[in-house]
Amino acid sequence: MYLLDQVKNQITAIIQRALERAVAQGALPAEILDNSGMIALEVPREETHGDWATNLAMISARAARMAPRKIAEILASYMDLTNSSVEKVEVAGPGFINFHLNPTWLNQVIGEVQTAGSQYGQLEIGEGEAVQVEFVSANPTGPLHVGHGRGAVVGSVLANLLGKAGYQVQREYYINDAGNQIYNFGLSLEARYFQALGQDVSVPEDGYHGEDLKILMAEVVAEVGDKYLDLEPEERRTILTKFALKRKLADIERDLREFRVYFDNWFSESQLHQEGAIEDTVRELQANGSIYDDGGALWLRSTQYGDDKDRVVIRENGIPTYLAADLAYHKNKFERGFSKVINIWGADHHGYISRMKAGVAALGFDPESLIVKIVQLVTLLRDGEPVAMSKRTGKLVTLAEVIEEVGVDAARYFFIMRSADSQLDFDLSLAAAHTEENPVFYIQYAHARIASILRQAADLGHLPQLAVGQSLGDVINLATVDVSLLTNDSELALLKKIAFWPEEVKVAALTMEPHRIARYAHELAGAFHSFYNASRVISADSALTMARLSLVDTVGIVLRTALDVLGISAPERM
Repeated sequence: MYLLDQVKNQITAIIQRALERAVAQGALPAEILDNSGMIALEVPREETHGDWATNLAMISARAARMAPRKIAEILASYMDLTNSSVEKVEVAGPGFINFHLNPTWLNQVIGEVQTAGSQYGQLEIGEGEAVQVEFVSANPTGPLHVGHGRGAVVGSVLANLLGKAGYQVQREYYINDAGNQIYNFGLSLEARYFQALGQDVSVPEDGYHGEDLKILMAEVVAEVGDKYLDLEPEERRTILTKFALKRKLADIERDLREFRVYFDNWFSESQLHQEGAIEDTVRELQANGSIYDDGGALWLRSTQYGDDKDRVVIRENGIPTYLAADLAYHKNKFERGFSKVINIWGADHHGYISRMKAGVAALGFDPESLIVKIVQLVTLLRDGEPVAMSKRTGKLVTLAEVIEEVGVDAARYFFIMRSADSQLDFDLSLAAAHTEENPVFYIQYAHARIASILRQAADLGHLPQLAVGQSLGDVINLATVDVSLLTNDSELALLKKIAFWPEEVKVAALTMEPHRIARYAHELAGAFHSFYNASRVISADSALTMARLSLVDTVGIVLRTALDVLGISAPERM
């Protein structure tokens, strides 16, 4: 249990004992004890309001038939703060009870972090629960664009975060290599093949018109010439599609690998068709009465499970819809043993959520175990002006182009720095700038500055030179360091921020809001810069110097850990 949890438990126990004493002495009615299991603590928005606060008095007002503020005042009067970290209790506003802690509780933070090292903030709330995060899953018919990039970072950071919280996480990419879009892809490839052979053939209107297919088919012609001309159209398209999909998937995997996005499993939609999984799923839904025939088409009774209308799963011509394949895919997921299935989808899929949850329920699974995170659109800017098209191709800006312009670290940070459900303005000029206005530079510069301070301290003989991956606790006896000397406001603010790292991991994991980690890293870097500007780390006072060096090194440990969750590097020099 982390220090912060111990303090929270201590405050909760103070509240519980106050409740019991107040009821025993008749100051509060016994009914209020019904809410004793609902004691919740939150961090006040204003620092002047204390370190923690509870709204217990307000949620107990109806049961106690008393004004919330009156309840809060009574509870506060019965609180015994003896031998606790709580220095002061006050009632505020309509009935909040605020707790101000004695700063000495922070004296243990450095030792806690130094002992845990990179494992600081590792939690067990997931209890090894098997969850799957499926993300990106872009059609392998073209390059990844910036929208895919945002989904890639949201998915990979969420997976890292859940792993940090104690879940057993599988990362999966769903390859859409079957269905109508692949049929149109084959027609487009065939047209480009004919064009490469000098024939006047047009790409189908609803086909794929990218220049990349021209290049691919030119390569095919250079290798085999007109060898495929005499084949039956279906055979020719199958050969060309197989070749193109292999190349496109290799390109996607390369771009994602460069972007530090990795998958444990690549699942092919065509596998579902080959194994008859779609037909099996439809038969199961027919057997349990969840599918009916209307006009020759098969419909899912999705309105019975919360959808706004029933949905076609098999068309009149016998061809499955996308929903049919998706239902078979999600059935496969749950049958693999995942208790939570998390999908990262683009903004255009918002309307698809209710029908998928309905289908999952119709298959007998808990629809709440399907969690969909929608990633909103990205607006690319350069110097504040919109960037609509790629300078290179005149089409959508690709992920590879963004990485080339701003680098992996900046691209990852900018894609994750806002909540996924809000639209994102990504300013390429700002992301590439080496200034404090660039948030990722600001964070990485804090880490580089920490490394510089520690190198300087070693050069001056205050401590041994640290190897990469080493912390201060590896080379000195921290018990000899007097951390109680860290008492000024910037030092205490920094210690408090460090102490809250496990709480940040917990909240971000439970709410599935990975952007909170980016925000935390920026706030920790800001607290460090403030400390550095206010306090001379290396001074003539050797005891204070060692205390501050211990603090600096501890910040470095936590900052590296947060950046690791974000998939961003922590440079030693800049």
